[in-house]
Parts: sequence; structure tokens; C-alpha cells
Amino acid sequence: QVQLVESGGGLVQAGGSLRLSCAASGGTMSNYAMAWFRQAPGKERDFVAAISRSVINTYYADSVKGRFTISRDNAKNTVYLQMNSLKPEDTADYYCAARNGFVGLNLREKYDYWGQGTQVTVSS
Repeated sequence: QVQLVESGGGLVQAGGSLRLSCAASGGTMSNYAMAWFRQAPGKERDFVAAISRSVINTYYADSVKGRFTISRDNAKNTVYLQMNSLKPEDTADYYCAARNGFVGLNLREKYDYWGQGTQVTVSS
């Protein structure tokens, strides 16, 4: 059973940056593809970014391409989300997720393990 704990959220002005971290325990993170999703108030949980087990492949939602970067350090069992040029519409709770397999890394229903989330608020 993998446990995921997110950190790094907070309040930032538009145009600023934040770095989210997700620490995994209870399993070997290198066995899993990892992803970040986000959920704004009253909306569904949406895909943000994913990274394959091998680190070779990364995937991004169109809304964050060129601004966000997902990375992982398997030795530290940690995945990161570097968020630059933040916009008010990036405001949401951000969730880390882990799964086996590699098909459909943007699909929420394919993920087996979830963290509790960290809140990101971007002020205008």
C-alpha cells in the first residue's frame, strides 16, 4: 500500500512560482507512474501532468504546458511539480497520484493511490 503526502502549496501572486512535492512511502516509487491532478472548488479533478516510471516520458495538460514541469527523484521516493508563471485560474487543490501501467496516464480513473492534496491559491 503506497501512501502519498503532498507539500509546498500556499498563496502566491500571479506570475509567481511554487514547487510542490509528493513523498511516497510504503512502496517503491520507481515501480509506479506518477501524476499531479488538481481540483478547483465546484469542479472535477483534472489532469495536470504525469511522468513515467523511467522518467523518460512526461505529459502535460495544454493549460500548463510551458509553465509547469514534473520531475521525480526515485532515490528519494519523491515527485515534484515546478509551477511557474502562475495564473489565478491555477488556483485549486493539487493531488499527487500513483499507478501501475503506462497507458492513459492522463486518466484519473487509472490511478490507484492518491494523496490528501495541497492547496494552491494564486491572487491577481
